[in-house]
This record gives sequence, structure tokens and C-alpha cells, in this order.
Amino acid sequence: MYRNLLFALLFFFNAAAFAQDNQINVNSKISDVTVFMNGAQVQRLSDNVELPQGVSLLVFSGLSSSIETQSLQAKGEGNFTILSVTKQNNFLLDKKKSDQKAALQAKSEDLTDKIVVLNNEIAVYKAEEEMLMKNQTVMGPNVNYDLVKLKAALDFQKLRLNEAKNKQASLQKEVAKLYEEINKINRQAAEVDGKPIRNSSDVVVKVAAKTATKGKFSITYLVKNAGWYPTYDIRAKDVVSPIQLVYKANVSQNSGEDWKNVKLVLSSGNPSNNNEKPTLPIYQLGYLSAGYSFFNPVAATSNVVKGKVVSAGDNLALPGASVRVKNSSIATVTDADGNYSIQMPIGSNTLEFNYIGFERQELVATAGQQLNVRLNEDSKRLEEVVVAGYGTAKAKNVTGSVTKIRGVSSISSVPLEVKNVERQTNVTFEIKTSYTILSDGKQAAVDIGNYDFKADYEYYAVPKVTQDAFLTAKITDFNEVNLISGEASIFFEGTYLGKSLLDIQNTDTLTISLGADKNVSVKREKQKGYTERQFIGSSQKDTRHFVIDVKNRKSQVVNLTIEDQLPVPTNSDITVEKQELSKAKLEETSGRLTWQFLLQPNEQKKIDLKYQVKYPKNRPVNIE
Repeated sequence: MYRNLLFALLFFFNAAAFAQDNQINVNSKISDVTVFMNGAQVQRLSDNVELPQGVSLLVFSGLSSSIETQSLQAKGEGNFTILSVTKQNNFLLDKKKSDQKAALQAKSEDLTDKIVVLNNEIAVYKAEEEMLMKNQTVMGPNVNYDLVKLKAALDFQKLRLNEAKNKQASLQKEVAKLYEEINKINRQAAEVDGKPIRNSSDVVVKVAAKTATKGKFSITYLVKNAGWYPTYDIRAKDVVSPIQLVYKANVSQNSGEDWKNVKLVLSSGNPSNNNEKPTLPIYQLGYLSAGYSFFNPVAATSNVVKGKVVSAGDNLALPGASVRVKNSSIATVTDADGNYSIQMPIGSNTLEFNYIGFERQELVATAGQQLNVRLNEDSKRLEEVVVAGYGTAKAKNVTGSVTKIRGVSSISSVPLEVKNVERQTNVTFEIKTSYTILSDGKQAAVDIGNYDFKADYEYYAVPKVTQDAFLTAKITDFNEVNLISGEASIFFEGTYLGKSLLDIQNTDTLTISLGADKNVSVKREKQKGYTERQFIGSSQKDTRHFVIDVKNRKSQVVNLTIEDQLPVPTNSDITVEKQELSKAKLEETSGRLTWQFLLQPNEQKKIDLKYQVKYPKNRPVNIE
């Protein structure tokens, strides 16, 4: 008796304590979104909220299930105090469906009903077949045989049995076709609305007011299933016209919330990166047995990685999967068949693969490699976490240079005004026109800049690597634009030439390759008659002689740069003697040789390169 009374009292006090916290459902809408390279910060604004005296729980419901709880912030305007901010899962709210997806699902349900009717009809014919098989004995042992009746009975049984089996086969074909149609509809529904989000989230803001008052609130939070990456269209009309560069942002999100008519800001920041400053370790020096092999320049200059992304479970292609070079802005997405191709900058060797509903994967990639990827479905459950609220202090102003540019939307014909702001640690692009990005995982292309640059055109050739001469355009006045490294589609004289990589890091001159020109011929041949080997005492001498033959078959003057190299000794016992360089400019530390000259129309020029390597007789070295 005493024990039951105690439980009753505890329940009463808990209920009374809970009743002191008034729960208020808050209407809010997304007003601003800052999209990072990986992730996005969403800001929601509430309507005017009536706050009673005491402690209240303000519930913002139906939010994204992929909120990073550590990023939650709440601010308010009014005479009250924010006590805490809590994120909790809401399994009662269904994910909103688009009208198109709802129509597809209704069609799928209608086809499913038809399958049920056909299966019932198949069952009827199956029962008739079983009945006919059980009644094959039409005459008893003591019955006189009437051959006419017996034949009629057997014919009837045969006819009905044959009809039952044929009807079942026909109905089963219809069912198979309906299932195939349902699969197509389901795939289209997934394409329309992206991967489903398991549930939504509520954000609960706990506030205390000394007296009844009114207030407006804003909450901000980071969602993971969003991001953008830059790409470029580079167009050159001819070798005397300026270069046209179209700066594009490829934005996508599948956070579970549609961003409708919001102020969109694109940021070069990446919250997922490590923000710790580097630490220099101790440089310990010891003995190392080192071997040197011949450098393969062809492998070193190939920087394209290709492959296919599929699901590990059913081996189906994953269209629209994100492929990104780790810790960079260079990214792409898979096509309808799951295939991708991406340019790898020098020094990068890791690719990140991500697809909504699947586990993120990082793989080491080698330039020129065919890298196929199998992604596993993500089985992790979202957990409920409570975090402390933030104060209402205003953000500090960050100063930086500001320039105004204009872009053109790839989605509509309405020009978008874009404000390019250079901040302390990143660059942002503030799109002045309200924008809509649906939560469907699809790429939305937004033009954020259109520029004309004066370019210096010249041809560039490395005949040791390839016999092709490449037309390049050099731009020096691009720093004011705040470009970010990314892939570029190259167009020259109205023709698409393929992709290239705009690597903006640590360079004052942007060199754009416009493709090979077969009308400029460059050949490098080893002169066999001049390849010598001599033995003198304990030393050995090898001589190499190459001739580079260049011809301009064009009807215009060509500005040409040719590069080659001398070997660089790694040991004091090895020496390289320069015998003929044809007035090349030599970079001693790297052995790089550079020739620059103008070739008149149909002019041909020959370059001699001759050197001798001396090394110990008993220590062989690799010489080209």
C-alpha cells in the first residue's frame, strides 16, 4: 500500500514538473542557406511566438534528419532567455512527397491492385486444374463401359484441363509485365525524389520568460547531404580573340527539406575539413639504401581517373553519385550508367565517393587508372543528442574586398545578380535573386560569373612525352575573380575539345590547354650513329644525341615552346657533360631545357640535343 502511494506521488510530481514547461509548436520557414563544398548551413525564421510566463518548449518540427547536432544555434528577439537547444528524431512525420512522386506511387498501387486480381484468377484456374486431375476416373469397376460417354467425358476433361493451363500461363505473363512496369515506376520515383530519408527531426528550443511576452526566433544548423563544386566552360574563338570563361556552381542536396525561394550563398569553405594548424615533426636523418630507376614521363602527365560506381548489394549503377578529390574543390557526378571521369591534380591521390543512402567511401586513385567502386547501403541509425544553446551575440563583421559581377542562370533565362565576397578564410558568392533547390539529389547548375580575359596564345610541346603540339592560352589577370580549382569543358572555334583541369593553386599565370594541333609537327629521334660508349680506366662514358624536328604546316605564324631535359646526377660519382643544347635555356636544378621561337608558315626547324654521362664502370645507371 505504502509502495503504491509512493509511486502515485512520484508520478504526480513529475507530471506537475512537466506541466510547468509549456510546449508550443512553432511555424517556421527556411530563409537563408549557405552551401559549402560539403554540407550546408540552413537558417530558419519563425513567425511571432506568444510566450507565457515561465519555461516553454518551442518545437520546430519536420526538419531534416541529417542535422549535425553540434552545429545547432538559436537566437531570439524579445524579453526572454534561451536555456538550451535539443535535437530529437520524429518518427511520426512522413517525408513529404512531391506531386510527381505521389502520382507515380498512385500508379504503382493501381498496378499492384491489378496484379492481385490476376493472381486470384490464376488461383481459380489452378483449383479447376487440380479438380480435373483428381476426377480422372470416370467409370467404376462394376459399371458397364459406354464408349460414347467415356470418349465425351475424356474430351471434355482434356479440353478444360488444356484451357486451364493455357489461361494460367497467359495470366502469369500479364503479371510479369505488370511487375516490370512497377519496377520502372519505382525507379522513376526514386529518380524524381532521391533516396528516402528515414525520418525527420524536431529542434526544441527551451526558453524562460519572467512575464508573458512575444518573440521571434531563428535557428541555424548544418546538414550533411548537400554541397556544391565549381566547373567552367572555356571558349576560344580564335588565337587573336579574348578567352570567354563561364563560371558555374553545381549545387545539389538531399537533406529532406526543399529550399524554396531562399537566399542562396555559395562558400568555398568545407566544415568537414580538419581546422587544426599543422605541426612540424622532428626531422630524423639516417642511412637509406636507395635505388633510382628511369622516370616515365608519360605516366606522370596522365591525370584522368575513370570508373563506374555501383551498389554492392545488387550491382546496379548509381547515377548522380558524387566523386570528389579529397580536400579539394574538384568534383564530378556519375552519369546515367554510373560512369565517371575526373581530373586528378598533381599531388592528389584520394577520391571520395558518396551517394545518398549509402556509406561514404575513400579510395586511393592512380592517374590513368580504371577505378570501379561498390558502395554499401548505410545501415547506421540516427541518434538523439542534446546540445547546449548558444547566446544571442551578433556575428562580428569580417572585412574583405568586394566586387560585383553578373551571372546567367543555366536553368532559366533570367540573369542572376551575384555578389562575390572575399573573406578571411574563404570566398562566398551571394546570389541576390531568391533561388529554389529541391531535396532530390539532382545537380542544379547556377552560372555565377561570365568573364572575358585577354590571353597570350602559344604552342607547347614535350616531344619526349608525345609528338603532339598543344595550343595553350595564358591568362594573368584572373586573381580578381576568385576562381576555385575545378574541371573545365574546353571549346575552340565552336568545337568541344574535352575536359581540362583548372588548378588555381599557387600560380600567377593560368595556362589553359586548348588541345593538340596536328598541323604543328614535333618529332624527337635518337641518333643511333652518335650513341657512344667508352671505357676509360675505372669510368665509363655514354653519349646520347637527339634531334627534334619541328614543322609548321599552318598558314600563320606559330609561337612555340619546346621542353626537354638533361639527366640530373644523384651522386657525386656521376657527371653530365653538356655537348650541344642548340641555345636552350637550362634550369640547372631540374635539368629542364626550354626553347622558344617563332615558326613562319611552312617553316621547318631542327634542334640538336647531345650530352655525355660519366659514371663508375661497376655502378650501372639508367640512361635513356
